[in-house]
Parts: sequence; structure tokens; C-alpha cells
Amino acid sequence: MTEDIRVDVSGPEEQDDGAALGRSIRDARRAKGWTLEEAGRAAEIGRSTLSKIENNQTRPSFDIVRRLTQALDMNTPQLFLQSGQSGISGRRDFTAKGEGEIRQTATYLHELLCSELTSKRMLPYIATINARDVSEFENWVRHSGEEFMYVLSGELIFISEHYRPLPMKAGDSLYYDSGMGHGCISTSAEDAQVLWVSME
Repeated sequence: MTEDIRVDVSGPEEQDDGAALGRSIRDARRAKGWTLEEAGRAAEIGRSTLSKIENNQTRPSFDIVRRLTQALDMNTPQLFLQSGQSGISGRRDFTAKGEGEIRQTATYLHELLCSELTSKRMLPYIATINARDVSEFENWVRHSGEEFMYVLSGELIFISEHYRPLPMKAGDSLYYDSGMGHGCISTSAEDAQVLWVSME
């Protein structure tokens, strides 16, 4: 099997990005109690390749990041953000209606939008909030950066570690620090649907 791996020739900012990604992958692997070999087998990549990713010795392709996050049940879309220091002056990405990349988690169903570009500072996606009770979250959702959320349909409660629960309905929007523990639960008859934009 051929793996699409790029040699790391990045600058300091991109190296910091890669180190953060490597740490996240290593932490998720250890949380599952897997060895490098077990995790590599689950993601269909070599043990040595996984070790290099965890130690920021190589830059993984988008496909390999996707396989790792799926195998390790890493449910934070922010992990798909890579450094915006790409040097590209003009870019474009398009997603037709209903054709985003689907990621199912225990509490949300995500549809990642415009996911072909990996070097970008924001990640837009539509999420269907399947969770109905805070007990369905094993831990707070938290990751680096900031997020914008716009409720497309239904009603929900936004919960966070520093504020009182916030009821929201279609048309409401919220901007917040995503490093703060947070999560959403649907309260309407149908699962609420939101547009999220994660930013570094």
C-alpha cells in the first residue's frame, strides 16, 4: 500500500501545527490503550509512519489524517485544520448541496464542507445535534481556536464550563472560545441542525 506522506520542510509556525496534531493523535491512541502497531493497523498505515506523525517528523496527507481520526474516534473537526501558511494566493473549494464529507460521532453528525483544501484557517461544517442529554458526553468538547455557530433549524441548549446553559433556536448565532469546554443538546422534537465554522 502506498501512503501519501510529505516530507516536513515547513517553517516554525507549521511545525507547531504539526506538533499539536501529533500530540492529539498520540493522546487519542493512548486513551484507547493501543500500541503504535495496533493504531497503525486500524488506520491502515505503517507503524513507523504513525510514529513519525506523532513526533512531528513528517506532515501527513489529508487522507491519512482522516483515517487516523476515524480509527481513533477523534470527533473534533478542528483536527482537520492544518496551517494556513501555504503561500497560495488564490484558492477555491466547492461542496454541492448534501455532498459534504460525513463524520458520525456519539453526539453529532457532521457534514464537513469544502474539505479538499487542507491549508486553511477555518473549517465550515453542518452538524445535526443527536445528543439529548449532557450525560451523553464523555468529556467536554474543547480544542484550540474560536468558533462561530448559527442555528439552521430546531432548538438546542449550548452548555459550557464557564456559563449558564444557553437556549438557542433557529436564527440564533454564537461566537465563542473553543478552548472552553462546551457541547450542545437538542431540545426540539427534531434534532437541531447548526452551521459551525471553526477557526484557528
